[in-house]
Amino acid sequence: MLKRGFDIAFSVVVLLLLAPLLLAVALWVKLDSPGPVFFRQRRVGLRGREFLIYKFRTMRINAEAVGPQITIGTDPRITRSGEYLRKYKIDEFAQFFNVLIGDMSVVGPRPEVPRYVKYYPAEVKELVFSVRPGLTDWASIQFKDENNLLNDSLNPEKTYIEKILPAKLDLYVKYIRHCSFLGDLKIIVYTLKALVKIRVC
Repeated sequence: MLKRGFDIAFSVVVLLLLAPLLLAVALWVKLDSPGPVFFRQRRVGLRGREFLIYKFRTMRINAEAVGPQITIGTDPRITRSGEYLRKYKIDEFAQFFNVLIGDMSVVGPRPEVPRYVKYYPAEVKELVFSVRPGLTDWASIQFKDENNLLNDSLNPEKTYIEKILPAKLDLYVKYIRHCSFLGDLKIIVYTLKALVKIRVC
């Protein structure tokens, strides 16, 4: 109950404070390339239920029809505005709407697309889907440069499935087994530090 109350309060405050920025981003996305402002994608969340996750659109329309569901380095499908929004994680801010409606939490395991959920071990899948997925977690912080890591691979999807995904799942399990309100606050602080570091660099 405390976690859900915090999610709602935190999301409302963030959306109100960032409203001018979010409106400017929406306008930029719309003017930069044809298509909708938001990109919606099916992800798997609490109790294994699928939902639509929101992001500011950073790719050309129908990008998933002409390429993989993972993004690799300097993907040619990424728009000019999208390159900047991805670098500074601004495209993810739209997911505060997912938090408000109850699909997600501020902190929790990142929701995966159905295609890669089939690689979850059964016991891990049950545990991960016992909580709401989140905007950020330790895996998000550790793998903030995931796209660049995949870009260095000869087989990006194989690298994701065999190396990155298992490492993420291990962090998800550790989070769920030891989660606490203070622990969530710590993750939020480290996430903000990571975002500031990205901006400085």
